[in-house]
Amino acid sequence: MAVALGYCTVFGMLIPPLFKGEFIAKLIEPASGRWVLAGLIICVIGIVINAMAGKAKEGEMNPEQKQNTVKEFHFKKGILVASFSGIMSACFAFGLAAGEPISKISEAHGTAKIWAGLPILIVILLGGFTSNFIWCLILNIRNGSGYEYLAAEQKKADEQPGSPDEGGRRIPLVVNYLFAAAAGVTWYFQFFFYSMGETQMGDYKFSSWTLHMASIILFSSVWGLFLGEWKGASKRAKGRLFFGLGMLVLSTIVIGYGNYIGGQSGHWKAIDFFLCKKNTFLSRFLA
Repeated sequence: MAVALGYCTVFGMLIPPLFKGEFIAKLIEPASGRWVLAGLIICVIGIVINAMAGKAKEGEMNPEQKQNTVKEFHFKKGILVASFSGIMSACFAFGLAAGEPISKISEAHGTAKIWAGLPILIVILLGGFTSNFIWCLILNIRNGSGYEYLAAEQKKADEQPGSPDEGGRRIPLVVNYLFAAAAGVTWYFQFFFYSMGETQMGDYKFSSWTLHMASIILFSSVWGLFLGEWKGASKRAKGRLFFGLGMLVLSTIVIGYGNYIGGQSGHWKAIDFFLCKKNTFLSRFLA
């Protein structure tokens, strides 16, 4: 997850300005852009530290616990899949940037700016739906499980050749559909609110992807702590986790500040004076 989210964070933020030819003009030349870029670097460091925390926790598990956690382990395959997944997932951010003309058409027809980005989601999510629909259909045919969408119980093993389970179990259709619907709506709302927030980010709205990724890791880690995922982990492992989460919070502050000064002119001199004295490296970097 650290590898996948790391790639997704970096590529998701950098591809849009690179595609538009604005990388140097927006992220290198102005001080606000360098703040945003610094926030991205801090975010990646936070992801790496969280990965180290997870590795430390895993190192404290006995072989039986590891086997229960990961039934099949293949490091090279895992890295390749995680890398591919992270880079391709970043295409969502690229799709949002490339769909800007749709947003402008929406605004031209009277849609308020804060809602104008929502029509882009229809096009992007249609691609995700199509690939998932086709793959699920293939699995239904391969496993002979398509009947389970409407059946009250599973077929018995002798009616289901090659089935690993005994079959004959009741299928809680209503509960399954309710949970699937709840998961879909909840998952969609992240992009519903993301699209709203992105419209308020000004010239650096592509940096909102980094904030989004940082928030995913931050809140999923907090849920993991709440649900006992880190129960029994050493203070060393938890210390790394909290430090990594602190870096993610810091990255959101730095990126937010970069966006803020990007929309202002000259107001940040007091902060520059406070943070950096004359002739220091940091002062020259941020000037």
